[in-house]
Amino acid sequence: MKVVMVLYPGGETARQHPEVLGAAENALGLRGFLESAGHELVVLTEKERALDEVLPSTDVLVTTPFWPAYVTAERLARAPKLRLVLTAGVGSDHVDLAAAAARNVTVAEITGSNVVSVAEHTIMQILTLVRNYLPAYQQVIDGKWDIAEAAARSHDLEGKTVGIVGAGRIGQRVASRLKPFDVRVLYYDFRRLSTVEEEVLGIRYALLDRMLPECDVVTVHCPLTPETDGLFSRERLARMKKGAWLVNTARGKIVQTQPLVHALESGHLAGYAGDVWYPQPAPPDHPWRHMPHHALTVHVSGTSLEAQRRYADGIHDCLERYFAGRSLERDYLIVEGGKVVNPSYSYAFAH
Repeated sequence: MKVVMVLYPGGETARQHPEVLGAAENALGLRGFLESAGHELVVLTEKERALDEVLPSTDVLVTTPFWPAYVTAERLARAPKLRLVLTAGVGSDHVDLAAAAARNVTVAEITGSNVVSVAEHTIMQILTLVRNYLPAYQQVIDGKWDIAEAAARSHDLEGKTVGIVGAGRIGQRVASRLKPFDVRVLYYDFRRLSTVEEEVLGIRYALLDRMLPECDVVTVHCPLTPETDGLFSRERLARMKKGAWLVNTARGKIVQTQPLVHALESGHLAGYAGDVWYPQPAPPDHPWRHMPHHALTVHVSGTSLEAQRRYADGIHDCLERYFAGRSLERDYLIVEGGKVVNPSYSYAFAH
């Protein structure tokens, strides 16, 4: 079988560090496994022309959320042999799930592989914004020592109200990691947690538009769906508390691009952080790169070395099962047998 992986280029860094499994040079550590079993492995960093050239003969496609290959209905139509699409990580919104189901293509992702990594990154970025870390750090680089300038936008997190949008695996871990900071935590999700879950996590449910004006910090952890695409519009950003901070480690399209720039430039929001963009990779002229008071990173929150090992192991397990004719791990499956089997992606057939 022909297995095609679309992975980010790691260059000399990846060649010197084989533990960077998600880089194209290291092919998730699976080259030996695949080639020794007689399978053909093709690793690409080019997501457009090169992918289109190999798709007609591809049996299995592996991609990632960090360097996504957009698997559209048009691409699926040009891939008659394709039967399995795997996401090395979590989040398969770059795949047209309805089209995949219509062509009986199985879609799976490595559920849970990076939830800890993303939750930790989120806490780091909340503190980076609230404590005004980056400008203080930049003073060191620039040879300055202006305490007043750094302290003027620095706050304690304790006593603040934090709103979590999306209380799934990641959102719940963020809530648990916020408990030692003695903050009030509200959350919004399309499905309310049980009373026991709320008590254990120390969080309270609120409708989104009622929650936003109360929150000093809002952190986003919901999937990208037609309902959440552009969820944070100009109007919704305006509902947020003046001087609040917004963190988004979910998907870039959940926050509208230009309205966010305006909210920061006008001073309505105190800062923005996250690691997700649209498109990815973000072009050099992406307006978020140059807006004030941001602490953005490239899409790296879910790909710590430990997370890379987890999602590489998950892909290995999926491929091993698929080649042996066995079912994939149930928790990994999104589309199977022409239908969505993961309720988080049920939107694919809702329209």
